[in-house]
Amino acid sequence: MESLLRLGLKGPYQVHVSPTVLVPDERAHQVFEDFGAGLANLAIEQMRRFPPMTAVIVLRGQARSNTTLQDVVDGEWQDEDILIVPATRTDHPGGLYGLVRVVDRLLGPGGCPWDQEQTHETLKRYLIEESYELIDAIDANDDAKMHEELGDVLLQPVMHAQMERLAGSWDIDSVARFVTDKLVRRHPHVFGDLTVADSDEVLKNWDAIKSLEGSDEPKSILSGVPRSLPALLRAFEVSKRAARCGFEWPDLEGVWAKLREEEAELREAAKSGTGVAEEVGDMLFTVVNIARWLGVEPEEALRAMVDRFTSRFMAMESSAGKPMSELSFEEWDGLWDIAKRLESSEL
Repeated sequence: MESLLRLGLKGPYQVHVSPTVLVPDERAHQVFEDFGAGLANLAIEQMRRFPPMTAVIVLRGQARSNTTLQDVVDGEWQDEDILIVPATRTDHPGGLYGLVRVVDRLLGPGGCPWDQEQTHETLKRYLIEESYELIDAIDANDDAKMHEELGDVLLQPVMHAQMERLAGSWDIDSVARFVTDKLVRRHPHVFGDLTVADSDEVLKNWDAIKSLEGSDEPKSILSGVPRSLPALLRAFEVSKRAARCGFEWPDLEGVWAKLREEEAELREAAKSGTGVAEEVGDMLFTVVNIARWLGVEPEEALRAMVDRFTSRFMAMESSAGKPMSELSFEEWDGLWDIAKRLESSEL
């Protein structure tokens, strides 16, 4: 920035243009433009973060005035006046607030062109990718990797929130306040005087409270299930919520009977060639309900099964001794048994 170079101030800088004030990063030179007569009030606000006697510079055209934040409070200022607070720190601020400041720097004037090009839409893929990388770290029981991936996931809501802050809307603090208020409101058995018997009752109370939030009219218990969830996760969540309000079989045997019924309907559809996809869906949803009754999360169960299959199949490829496409059924079956025995011996 030309005015900084003229003052001999090198290094990173952060520009605040009225009425938007970013989260100041003390490691960068702070430049406040177009605040005019409001410069005194701005200085008062900044004294919450910088000491009153912090050395600052006020530019008026080519004229320069060396002063302090405290003196700025008592001064009279014109529209073209620019306040500059030279960098006061060189160390990394650290912590959650430090992350917010770094993101503000990236998104604000003088920041990163790539970050500044992003939108809520373009960032969606990174939230999904980082979440799955965190899940991989958890599945691998890799504590160090989980520590790293949690940071990558945490970056995503901070990016979205600071983008909104720059647009003059809400920020990460309001996001935190919102979820904190929601947690307190939905846990009256912890923060109030309600008594609950067990976790099932906690979930029923949660659903009841949630259905009344933000509207005088009760919402459907299923309205909060995101359509964008992977189908298996969405099916499991829909199944759980429907069961919590009483839409349920009397016992597990009833679910097994439903599975046999869906199998018969699928076989009939396969013969006729009509409605096959619909019947496959019905059967899969019934299997999800069986998993719920047995206390198994179907998404996790299927992921573990695919991992086992992949491991066994790769072991078969290593043992085959010829192209897999040339194997007979008997050879496939034999290699599969060998792969299973190898897997068992490694456990």
